[in-house]
Amino acid sequence: MRDQIASRLAPLAPDVYEFADESHLHIGHAGNKGGGHYTIVVVSNAFDGMNRVARQRQVQSLLADLFSSKQIHALSVIAQTPDEYFQAA
Repeated sequence: MRDQIASRLAPLAPDVYEFADESHLHIGHAGNKGGGHYTIVVVSNAFDGMNRVARQRQVQSLLADLFSSKQIHALSVIAQTPDEYFQAA
């Protein structure tokens, strides 16, 4: 799944892409009809000038097929510009 998500995020030309599979934390989670639980960090200049909601929508639109095919059940996204990411480091 790490590589599938990364390939779909390629149009953002991310400077940083981090992936964590947290599915094991949600075993038996009510309402989960399949698909994994993931957290990603995406750092890209493409987010410059976008608010948090717009960034989330951009990422989710690139991954829409993985949600609709139930390969992703839940996704936590941290989407930042390089300035934001590297200033926090």
